[in-house]
This record gives sequence, C-alpha cells and structure tokens, in this order.
Amino acid sequence: MGDVAMLPHALRALRAAYPELKITVATQAMFKPFFRGLNVDFLEVQVKKEHHSVAGIWRLAREARKRGVDAVADVHDVLRSLVFDFSMTLHRIRSARIRKGRIDKKHALKEKGDFEPLKHSVVRYCDTLRRLGFEFDDPQPATKPVMENPLGEKKGLWIGFAPFSAHAGKTYPEAQSRALVKLLSERYDRVLIHGGGGKEQTFAEEMEQSYPNVTALFGKVRFAGEMEVMSHEDCLVSMDSMAMHMASLVATPVVSVWGATHPNLGFLGWGCSLENALQADMECRPCSVFGAKPCKYGDYRCLTAITPERIVAQIEKVVR
Repeated sequence: MGDVAMLPHALRALRAAYPELKITVATQAMFKPFFRGLNVDFLEVQVKKEHHSVAGIWRLAREARKRGVDAVADVHDVLRSLVFDFSMTLHRIRSARIRKGRIDKKHALKEKGDFEPLKHSVVRYCDTLRRLGFEFDDPQPATKPVMENPLGEKKGLWIGFAPFSAHAGKTYPEAQSRALVKLLSERYDRVLIHGGGGKEQTFAEEMEQSYPNVTALFGKVRFAGEMEVMSHEDCLVSMDSMAMHMASLVATPVVSVWGATHPNLGFLGWGCSLENALQADMECRPCSVFGAKPCKYGDYRCLTAITPERIVAQIEKVVR
C-alpha cells in the first residue's frame, strides 16, 4: 500500500513535463484518492476477485489494450504484474520494469547502519518511466492542497498518530503508544489516531474514551477523508508505513519512527525530513527491508529504545 502511495509523486513530475499525456493507473479502487488532482484514468484491479488468477490478469491486459495503451511502466515487479507485462509484450506493446535494487538492499542489511543511502523508490519509479523514453526531472515535494476538513473547524494544534503497521518490526509497542497518546493529549489541542479495524480500532477507541481531545478516526471518516484530515494536521507521528506516505502526498510534516527497517533503504516519505526520522543506533539494525523478519531478541528493542518523550521533543521542533 505504501508503494502505491509513493507513485503519485513520480506521476506528478511526468504530468508536469507532458501535460497532454494520457496516463492510466492500474490499481485497486481504494487507492484512487492518492491520485487526486493528477488527471489520470484508472484501470481497476480486483486482486481478490476478477483478477486473482492468471486468466484474470490476461483479461485485464486485454482491457488495457482496448483502451489504447501504448506502453507499460511496471513499478511493482511481482508475478501478477509480470503476467500483465508478458501479455502486453505479445501484442508488441512496450514495457519497462522497475529495478528495485534487491541485491543492494541485501548488502545494506549486512552492513547494518554503515551504508550509503540507496536510491529512493520514487526515483526508481521515475527511472522506469524514463526507460520508456520520457525525459523529466525528479519531483519536488508535494505542496499543501486545499481540502475540506471532515471533522469541522480546526482550532489549535492537531497532531496525528499512526502507530500501526503490517509487521511487528514497524509497529510502535502498545505500552509506549499509550504513554505517547497521554503526552500528546496534555500538550496539543487535538490528537487524531489513524488505523484500521480490529485491535487497532480497539486501541484507538480506548484512547478516545480516556482523553477528551483524542479522536479515533476509523469508522468516522472514509479512506479519502483520512487524507483530508491529514492535510489539516500540524504534524503526523508515523511508523515506516502507508500513513507516512499519505502525509507526504498532502505535505504534512512527519516525525517517523524506524525499528527493524531503515530510511536509507529508499522508503522514507518523499519530501519528509531525515532529521525527523527517529532511530536507535543498534548493531542489529536494520535487520529487514520491509519489517517482516522476527526480532532475534524477541523484544524489538530497536522500537522500545525510541521513547515517547523523544518523539514529543521532535514534534516540538516541527510545530514550534
């Protein structure tokens, strides 16, 4: 999901250089809000239904050809997209595939913290488009859009908090999350907790019940509305997760928290400050590109070492 949220930056640069170009994005319907204002068409991909099988991807490629697609930029490079590419190539439609730098990332994990920053994913997206013959500069950071506020009039300073991720190596520990919400509620006018359903919703709603100026967003706003809320936040505290990339699309400052992963691997939010990327200097990290690897100590000390107080201190530097 975070990968999709980085793509609009590359398309924004492409659109600026080629304003008349017809761009069609093949993605899931829920991700359409990421591309607001870019004047793109969509080829809706239903990965769990119609396009789950090879035959389904074949039909998707046929639909793309019916729409007159002349070239394909594969910025995903997974089995599903490779099948799509192959089908298009059989019909003599050009394709370019992203070069993810997997070997460089493996080497970086071995070197731990002593490695040079790798090419950013947004630049890799741009390079994929350039291999199709387009010439354009890397994108500038997004500018603040004018968006409706689904929560009504804003008063005072609003801080967003997105402590969750798909993997434990990128999720802020619950005890520290609770302590951070308490500190934020004492210092700022409104705290907005971003997350999904299940345990994430349970946590957010418990915090909402505990502190009168805390709002659990899940169930109150839709996905597109969540981005609108982010655009009105003065700062977002996020993990290495989709929320960080969503905030970068609406130019909201981010204090990011990094555990098993590392911002120099190329996944820091585009335009987000490396100075605001909080990390623990440990010999064991980074241990994973995407955060899926279990902690060898079992305690995710890389995350517990980043205290709520340290996060609050960094927020103060951003909003003062």
